[in-house]
Amino acid sequence: MPACNIEAVIAATREVGDMAMARWRGEGQAIDVWHKSHDNPVSDVDLAVDARLKAVLGAMVPEAGWLSEETADSADRLSRRAMWCVDPIDGTRDFIRGRPGWAVSVALVVDGAPEIGVLYAPALDELWVGQRGKGATLNGEALRASRRMIFSGSRVPADSLPKVDRDLIMVTKPNSIALRMALVADDRADLVATLRWGFEWDVAAAALIAAEAGAAVTDAFGDPLGFNTPGAQAFGVIACAPGIHAAVVGRLHDRAVELTARG
Repeated sequence: MPACNIEAVIAATREVGDMAMARWRGEGQAIDVWHKSHDNPVSDVDLAVDARLKAVLGAMVPEAGWLSEETADSADRLSRRAMWCVDPIDGTRDFIRGRPGWAVSVALVVDGAPEIGVLYAPALDELWVGQRGKGATLNGEALRASRRMIFSGSRVPADSLPKVDRDLIMVTKPNSIALRMALVADDRADLVATLRWGFEWDVAAAALIAAEAGAAVTDAFGDPLGFNTPGAQAFGVIACAPGIHAAVVGRLHDRAVELTARG
């Protein structure tokens, strides 16, 4: 593995998060927002954070590839053992609406698996850190994920639930998928699941943090997540208490098959 000082990664993530926080508070120029595609907003802050992280992290591990939501992808990363996987602002909708459910997400992926994950949500004053084999923390305190064993009654961050899932209990849902997964790591939720194609940068840091806290983390079919893949995508993500993982996969299976069959 390339040498990398986790404290330096944390410092870099904090720096850009605080920069974004100042703009979120209304300091400096107004946030410039446009849409990359339908219902896919981006801001000048996303791009500024991306550029700064690429410069700082790139200097930290020069041999690492780069994958970010706000940078054009290059196949060059596939030939690298290490890769930075970054979402400059995960939860842009909350960011531009003045809501706190956004975070800077940074992961160092080595040989297809996250080794370091840092998730910084300055509007919530939350710094989440995970290291493979060394556990995960929130603001320096060790995390222990949900240990729920019964699927019915599980807490899930959601705005609404389909009728088939109304045996679950809704809890507050940040726009950031990474922060929703982190809630499982902190035992504030028992389950997070998505049924759509998602990009690696959305989940790389949070997947490590949740797993190191003891959660089960897979794609929507219950298979392991891979990183630094050619398409940089997986169908869905599940982060949940290990004791309910099989039930979650079973509940979602038919929906996942139908959605992937549609292409």
